[in-house]
Amino acid sequence: MSSLFYLNKYLIKYKWYLILGILFIAISNIFGVLMPAVVKNTINSIIDTVGVNLTELSFSDILKMALISAGIYILYSILSGFFLFLTRQTIIKMSRFIEFDLKNEIYNQYQRLSFSFYKENSTGDLMNRISEDVSKVRMYLGPGIMYTINLVIRFVLILFFMLKTNASLTLYVLIPLPIMSILIYFVSSVINKKSTDLQKQQSKLTTIVHESFAGIRIVKSYIKEEEFQQKFNTSTEQYKNKSISLTKTNAIFMPTIMLLIGLSTLTTIYFGIIHYQEGKINPGEIAQFVIYVNMLTWPFVSVGWVTSIIQRAAASQTRINEFLNIKPEFENPSNSQFEFENKIEFKKVALTYSNSGTVALQDLSFSVIKGQTIGVIGKTGSGKSSLAYLLQRLIDPTNGKILIDDKDLKAINLDDWRKVIGYVPQEHFLFSDSIKNNILFGLEQENVSDDVVFKAAKNAGIHDTIMAFENGYNTMLGERGINLSGGQKQRISIARALIKNPSLLILDDCLSAVDNETEELILNAIRDDLKEKTAFIISHRISSIKYADKILVLENGKVIEEGTHDELLAREGAYHDIYRKQELQEAI
Repeated sequence: MSSLFYLNKYLIKYKWYLILGILFIAISNIFGVLMPAVVKNTINSIIDTVGVNLTELSFSDILKMALISAGIYILYSILSGFFLFLTRQTIIKMSRFIEFDLKNEIYNQYQRLSFSFYKENSTGDLMNRISEDVSKVRMYLGPGIMYTINLVIRFVLILFFMLKTNASLTLYVLIPLPIMSILIYFVSSVINKKSTDLQKQQSKLTTIVHESFAGIRIVKSYIKEEEFQQKFNTSTEQYKNKSISLTKTNAIFMPTIMLLIGLSTLTTIYFGIIHYQEGKINPGEIAQFVIYVNMLTWPFVSVGWVTSIIQRAAASQTRINEFLNIKPEFENPSNSQFEFENKIEFKKVALTYSNSGTVALQDLSFSVIKGQTIGVIGKTGSGKSSLAYLLQRLIDPTNGKILIDDKDLKAINLDDWRKVIGYVPQEHFLFSDSIKNNILFGLEQENVSDDVVFKAAKNAGIHDTIMAFENGYNTMLGERGINLSGGQKQRISIARALIKNPSLLILDDCLSAVDNETEELILNAIRDDLKEKTAFIISHRISSIKYADKILVLENGKVIEEGTHDELLAREGAYHDIYRKQELQEAI
């Protein structure tokens, strides 16, 4: 249960809910344990009045006695139920507050974790930890804590009244409890292991479902529905088997505890009769003992269920802590304001991805003066996108330095640096929102005029297309913009970057899904905007970068050529070869 200690900070935060909950549980149980005393007093009162011959009592006497006893009994029951209601209004409410806070903490941690973290962990597993795992933790914080406290308080109160009534009979009644404790100890360890395995399997299942939905077009295109169905069936079968195995283990508790409670009841009656014959106890007290034993039935029956809840919560919190304990790779190193003014310089930068060992960049050195447009071209896997990640400090170089105005990028205010960047990635991710809100995504200010939105869309060559939609800019997009074409999504992504009016614009091969004519229109539209901006245009097509002030040709993570379009053509090297091949492809 050590993993659950992490939650203590939340229990302290909502301590008054917990304290009041404990108080209400105690009051509820006090009225509860007084109820058997009413039965005892009633039985003893009748016997003291007429002995064991009840026929000597008149109907009115019996009715009066019954009504008084029933009235007191019902009053205690109502009061006990009322405070039980208050218990749920405090402890269960506390668990919901903590669930809310914990989900927010996990989500905030997800936001803080680095780009590499998401390369190493599946989306399904991340979703499972913030949903299913947190739900299981909440069960521990709510019902788990409530029933555990209830068991302890009720047991202590009942034990006090039983010892007060007859200590020797109490000892006989409690004989089965050590056996119950040993059983719980051993079975709980099995439950913990099986709970952990079950949660891991659920994460795998969630990942399969997420991937099959997110990639449904690919699945259908390759006619892989049956294969994914089989994969899903196999995973659900494994989940079912693990779940049934855990359920079987849990099922041991209920009948065993019921058996032990039954033995306690038989023991109470047997030794109660012996004590009565010896004059050590009266019939009312025997009845009181039997009721007390049965009052312990549910709390002790709930032990198995609560143990399962706690073990599942411990397994889930362990998984949650794995992510919460990860230190973000990038913490903002400075709160000082930063503005990009002069130049960007790469000094012998090298990058190797730790998770795969792939060498992305080697000995990369170049400088860019503010206002210049830099074209970056190379084959797939040459390191073009890695260069974009380094510029945004989504990852850090393995060796070398990136200097911004002669300051190490690792030392400047990261938030301020990313504010000056307009980034258009290859995968053109759009949110399930309106087209207008997707374009406005990068802006912090509110109440932006439509003219500003229209200008960004026009520069991206998408305005006329949007206006042709029935709802125009208010058109709602499906998940990842599924109701748009690839070229439309790319141009909206470009508009989203342009509307920021960034000092540094990074276009990461984002014109690959548009034709040459549209590409030319977009580049011409944004060329005026680029005059006072620094821009990195990363592409595998020369048509996208031929007007750049400087072009870097990458191969295997190294700059093999550098210069303007005309200079590189004149050298008749690698750039010249790419140009001729693309020229031939266009001609064909």
